Amino acid sequence: MLCTAGLLASTCATATLAGPVERACRQSDRPQASASLCGCIGRVADQTLSNSDQRQAAQFFKDSDKAQEIKMSDNRSHKAFWERYKRFGQTAEAYCS
Repeated sequence: MLCTAGLLASTCATATLAGPVERACRQSDRPQASASLCGCIGRVADQTLSNSDQRQAAQFFKDSDKAQEIKMSDNRSHKAFWERYKRFGQTAEAYCS
């Protein structure tokens, strides 16, 4: 995205500062994914998930089957991630609903 016009400056600044979860939310085709909701979810992600966890969680917006794979996995790191992801989801639901 090229940010040259003053009208686009605030949009570009927001997109530049947005983390992986917020960007994935904004780019999703879900009808409820408003800018304000995605911003809230992104702020919660910034506070509760590492950058690595955010990148993994962001994949779920594009491929919901990936979430099911991680959830059902016997891999220890997947189980640990899923626990962190559940806490993130509960927190986001409480703050962003």
